[in-house]
Amino acid sequence: MTTTTAPDVGVAGSTPDRSIRCRELVRIYASDDVEVQALQGLQLDVASGELVALVGASGSGKSTLLGILSGLDRPTAGSAVVAGVDLTSMTRRTRLQYHRTVVGFVWQQTERNLVPYLTIADNVLLAMQLGGTRHRAARLSTLVDLLDLGDVLDRRPADVSGGQRQRAAVAVGLANGPSVLLADEPTGELDESTSAQLLETLRSVNRETGTTTLIVTHDATVSEHVGRTVRIRDGRTSTETLRSSTDGSAPDGEAQEFALVDRAGRLQLPSEYVDRLGLRDRVRLAMRPDHVGVYRGDDEPTDAHDGPPTTADDRTDHDDA
Repeated sequence: MTTTTAPDVGVAGSTPDRSIRCRELVRIYASDDVEVQALQGLQLDVASGELVALVGASGSGKSTLLGILSGLDRPTAGSAVVAGVDLTSMTRRTRLQYHRTVVGFVWQQTERNLVPYLTIADNVLLAMQLGGTRHRAARLSTLVDLLDLGDVLDRRPADVSGGQRQRAAVAVGLANGPSVLLADEPTGELDESTSAQLLETLRSVNRETGTTTLIVTHDATVSEHVGRTVRIRDGRTSTETLRSSTDGSAPDGEAQEFALVDRAGRLQLPSEYVDRLGLRDRVRLAMRPDHVGVYRGDDEPTDAHDGPPTTADDRTDHDDA
């Protein structure tokens, strides 16, 4: 199999860096004397070769984050490094190289993925030509087999199904062997069955190629198809869901949910917990040896094991929490 990969940004002989690392990302938009803080100190780590879904409602900040990771926008503060490339200090030249060889894209809108008057094959070959990929015929053959596109190569995008168009878009995104693939709402225009098929395709691509893949979406059901789901809310990553695997490849095991704690000690409780327990304004905290209890401020806890500390040895000061 002949593939083309992004330049190794690590030391000689090392495995190419395919990770995503964001630290204290802030993005502020200002217009007409009004400031909107879209990202508020966001933290995110995606390991090399990992498949992750970033889920958030409209206005949560996920599109802003994607704009930064794609190199189309710059953060107001903080740092973002993708495959060893510092996105805050890119020049025009390095940004062009970044777009062509380091990162691949799958957009929700078909017109952003595929040139409508070219065939599927010519769309993929055009991306390779722009990226300077050699051995294009062999690379095209590899992608056709990987994405099951053999029946549609000679057709134009308007002449194939929505699922086939998005698989073709994945082929374009992978044309130059990128280290990282960014997928923006890739199932947004597909029905439920076709969406599930596309997500399984992305999982297969990730497993076969080792390409780090970040799926940005509002669709929470994506978590059923990936091993790790990160939720973003109010410009910060809030919770993570990790799904264990029975065979090391498919995220079909038990899921565990985690809240993320930032450097200041802040965390966002899942909204369903807050709503179900009626947590509003102030809450009561109790430090225990192996956990922290959180209670409604107007309630006295009744569980002796989870109640607030009653002895001097149990008390811990948290005036800044």
